[in-house]
Amino acid sequence: MSPARPRVLVADDHPAVARAVCRLLAPDCEIVGTVPDGSGLLEAVQRLEPDVIVLDMNLPGIHALETCRQLTDTNPALKVVVFSAMIEPEITDALVAAGASAFVSKLAGADLRATVRRLCADLG
Repeated sequence: MSPARPRVLVADDHPAVARAVCRLLAPDCEIVGTVPDGSGLLEAVQRLEPDVIVLDMNLPGIHALETCRQLTDTNPALKVVVFSAMIEPEITDALVAAGASAFVSKLAGADLRATVRRLCADLG
């Protein structure tokens, strides 16, 4: 991982999940905020300038595919980790094609920390 702590924005509509993700990542990352819906996410990205977004696939207000497209179109260096309980290859392939950097199952939360570490090492 780079010497600077990567800035992470967590987007999940379940407060308990968002808190758990923040606790999991806090030792390695600067958690810049959390958002509970899609309408707040795009604004928060502009305002908070995160390096990584942990995105719940079923975030209210905007579909994860469209979110990935918009985020990576406007911020090509931004890393988007889609975090979801749904594990279907067609969905994960579509998310990666839309710009997601990684997909992690909510059933394997420990993988989230490793994935964020790997992506942040790529930041330089």
